Amino acid sequence: MKPMHKEEKRRLSKTISHALRHAPHLYELELDDHGWTPVDHLIDGLHHHRKAWRTVDLETIEEIVKTDSKGRYELDLKTSKIRALYGHSTTSKLIKEAATPPEILFHGTSPATAKLIMEQGLRPMSRQFVHHSVDTATAKEVGHRKDGKPVLLHVHAHKAHLAGITFYKGNALIWLSDPVPPEFISLAP
Repeated sequence: MKPMHKEEKRRLSKTISHALRHAPHLYELELDDHGWTPVDHLIDGLHHHRKAWRTVDLETIEEIVKTDSKGRYELDLKTSKIRALYGHSTTSKLIKEAATPPEILFHGTSPATAKLIMEQGLRPMSRQFVHHSVDTATAKEVGHRKDGKPVLLHVHAHKAHLAGITFYKGNALIWLSDPVPPEFISLAP
């Protein structure tokens, strides 16, 4: 593996995210029903995408997966496959395994969007699932991408789950769900 500067690693990680979550066809990838694709296909796609990435190899991909602070990827070396764990906007919906969520999850957003959510509930918008954070720090970080003074919402996930809303574990920090009606959402104190 050729050493890569921090900015180049960030750019590569963002491109991998784009390939696995949003536009696999641009990299000539096919995702299975659970979002997996052969890692060598991803490497080939990256080689064709950018000249500077012609030295990307399995070791490079392993490093990106291992150092990704958001835990976006899963690499299975036994099957030589990789997938993104959440954030998909592809047209074919991925199959996720339902799970019992924690009592409370968090959602960070802008004040204007928070008002709409309190009226209409949480919807996936351009993604396949609604995204929730397990802690306030992650939710605030997400909210800061939308507004300098984000609003933090409590999602009463366990109550919603008992009422029939399906939740799915994304990774250690992120949970996914189907739409959540407003009665299971409150403003964080």
